[in-house]
Amino acid sequence: MADEPDADRAAARSGHIPVFLDRTIELFRPVIEAADAQGRRPVIVDGTLGLGGHSSHLLAEFDDLRVLGVDRDPAALEMATRRLTAFRDRFTPVHARFDDFDLIVDSLPTDARDESGPAIDGVLLDFGVSSMQLDVPERGFAYSVDSPLDMRMDPTTGPTAADILADYTRDDLARIFRVYGEERFARQIASAIVRRRDTDPIASSAQLVELLYDTIPQGARRTGGHPGKRVFQALRIEVNAELEAVSSAVPGYLDLLREGGRAVFMAYHSLEDKIVKRELTTRIASRTPPGLPVELPGHGPEFEAVTRGAEKASQTEIDHNPRSASVRVRCVRRIDGRTP
Repeated sequence: MADEPDADRAAARSGHIPVFLDRTIELFRPVIEAADAQGRRPVIVDGTLGLGGHSSHLLAEFDDLRVLGVDRDPAALEMATRRLTAFRDRFTPVHARFDDFDLIVDSLPTDARDESGPAIDGVLLDFGVSSMQLDVPERGFAYSVDSPLDMRMDPTTGPTAADILADYTRDDLARIFRVYGEERFARQIASAIVRRRDTDPIASSAQLVELLYDTIPQGARRTGGHPGKRVFQALRIEVNAELEAVSSAVPGYLDLLREGGRAVFMAYHSLEDKIVKRELTTRIASRTPPGLPVELPGHGPEFEAVTRGAEKASQTEIDHNPRSASVRVRCVRRIDGRTP
């Protein structure tokens, strides 16, 4: 317990407030109570552990719950593990990207199984960059402070944002700014980067922001928010292959859920939410060919929606935690058994 206050203070300094906390607990409550009624100890995978905000409250609320906490950021994982010291016998940290299923499945408790193999009662995926990463200048995620352009969620591997600005072609830069950042001036910004990098490579956030101010027309800057917001988001997504990970993780975790298990997905921009929505739409639909008068055996929906569409934060929560303003939360429940 001695380390827990230090970890909590670090979380507070980072501005870490879990999004949709009370609702998350209530979404998982029926799953945990069902496991208790069956005489099992439930297991939830927190695939985006961050500083452990959601996991700490879930573990405190449910005495029998076990949580597998996954994060690719070793600093966040270490800090969260210290924060969760009181639950050391029910919490397992895993250093991995949230779609590294081989490592995640190997880390599950031995009794987290059903007749089809490894099985979990719930999964929480809170996509996007964590408060700690945004608020630590050295990580390079923020456009409001000057720092090296790193942006890696796992700083031990892979190219940095500065590497991408130095190595990508103009067309590739324009593509990521346009697709991942929805930036109207993507081609102009990419051209300006390519012209500049031969003599003055862009290695810091201040240099990139300066270039954006010089490139984006003044009229557009007056109405479009900070000129760095969309470009920094696009670079972060590219550096961390975020959409690739989301596309892999959503179906993978749905397949791991036991019957009655629930998945909660929190997306912060339309690209993530579209991936989640597309997969869930397929899973909650009947697989009986259209036109037949009855449901074919074994062709019913795999899942049912728990939330009606995507739930959004209330104004009260947004006032308390501004980072919840853009969140879209979807939850589904597995209603059929898994095929062995």
